[in-house]
Amino acid sequence: MKKFLNIFRIYREERRLVLVSAIIFALLNSMTVIRYYGTFSQLADNYHKLFVQTFRVSGFDPLTYEVLSNWCTAYNVYRHPLLAFFMWPANQINQGLMLLTGTNFATIITAVIIVACSVYSCLFLFRIFTRVIEIGTTSAYLLCTLYFGFAYIMLSSMVPDHFIMSMAALLLTLYIAGMKLKHGSALNAWQTIGLFVLTGGISLNNGLKVFLAALVTRRKRFFRPGFLLLAVALPSLLMWGFARWEYRTYVWPKEMARHEIKMRKDREHTAQIRRQVRDSIGAKDSAAVEKLVRKIKQQKAVETYRANRKKIWNRNTGKPFAKGEFMRWTDKTTARWPVCVENLFGESIQLHEKNLLGDVLRNRPVIVRYSYAANYIIEGIIVLLFLLGIWFGRRSIFLWTAMSFLLMDVLLHVGLGFGINEIYIMSAHYMFVLPIATAFLLKAADAASIRHRWLPAVLHTLILALALWCWIWNVRLILQYYFFG
Repeated sequence: MKKFLNIFRIYREERRLVLVSAIIFALLNSMTVIRYYGTFSQLADNYHKLFVQTFRVSGFDPLTYEVLSNWCTAYNVYRHPLLAFFMWPANQINQGLMLLTGTNFATIITAVIIVACSVYSCLFLFRIFTRVIEIGTTSAYLLCTLYFGFAYIMLSSMVPDHFIMSMAALLLTLYIAGMKLKHGSALNAWQTIGLFVLTGGISLNNGLKVFLAALVTRRKRFFRPGFLLLAVALPSLLMWGFARWEYRTYVWPKEMARHEIKMRKDREHTAQIRRQVRDSIGAKDSAAVEKLVRKIKQQKAVETYRANRKKIWNRNTGKPFAKGEFMRWTDKTTARWPVCVENLFGESIQLHEKNLLGDVLRNRPVIVRYSYAANYIIEGIIVLLFLLGIWFGRRSIFLWTAMSFLLMDVLLHVGLGFGINEIYIMSAHYMFVLPIATAFLLKAADAASIRHRWLPAVLHTLILALALWCWIWNVRLILQYYFFG
């Protein structure tokens, strides 16, 4: 346990990075706090309504504010089975402050959590660069600066959603796996379980990436029956069982209450229609009345369906591959290439000026195009560096470990279409692979510097220019949206 906790220790050579990143992330979070503190610091009877209807930053959900204000399993229990419980200590702190001051500090406490996760994300990424891949500190600083300048990485580090927490857990997993590979060791059962509980508890699908890391480090030993049973099957079943218990205990009663209210309103509406029919036609035959009531209700249902199909959230949702419990969330009709250009490697890195930080469920088209060719040039250069990094690092098992994280998300979001209409929101789950791959390009450039002394300097200058562009472009638009939009 002590050895594991040492991972979170900040060493002397890392203090400058931690201090600077903490200041930057605190400034970013201050924008969110300033924007919403006046409204969200008030005590309320219905926090869900207050936060969800007021908070407007792309498609991010302010559910952490709700959990800290009045503890509940506001997150989807199957996608985030332990997240509400991870937030319980912070909720208790806020409850105490609310009793003492009459003020809701959810925005500030959330900002502290987000800053801490952001700083450690930066720290783990820096360690991956310097200790696992073994590039110079200058290259590591530049790549960290570039990465956190990406639009939805920056946004994830300043909004009250779970993505930055997931990113910290994933980078921790990658760092541990990388060090294991470097020293020729493997993730043991307890390390695998611990990382799965942390990562999968925040976002269940990311828990599978822990098993990928274990597979890479253990190789054939991963398939030993004892390990598969203890470290893979048992925690997976327990996590799923806990999610089912959580649903039955906390979610099902609320759904039943809402269903009962809906049924009562439906009965009242039907009775109203029945009275209107009797009054209008003076019918005494109950069978004739009921037949006419059913006809009116069916007509209204059709009208409601047609009206809903015109809503933007339905227009922006493609047709699923199937209609099962999970497959109904897939999408087979949304065009993939525009999504990759404008969203996967577009909006994720550089915000679009048009429909700035709009929500596809409210007011944003799925595909928005940049107004300037420069944005596409920047996107192309970043993708080119990524592809070159893959080539130069193609023999690295660690790189392919990181790539497996990305490929899993590409299969999920681009292949099956889960969340494809707002894929950029999930950037924190996979976009760190771009600077990790680019690090192998820089490592190769350093090795070639004996013959081409200019090469590292050119690449450093290029990455610095890209980083400055991303930071200036994205911060300008975020400020515009927050305070001048």
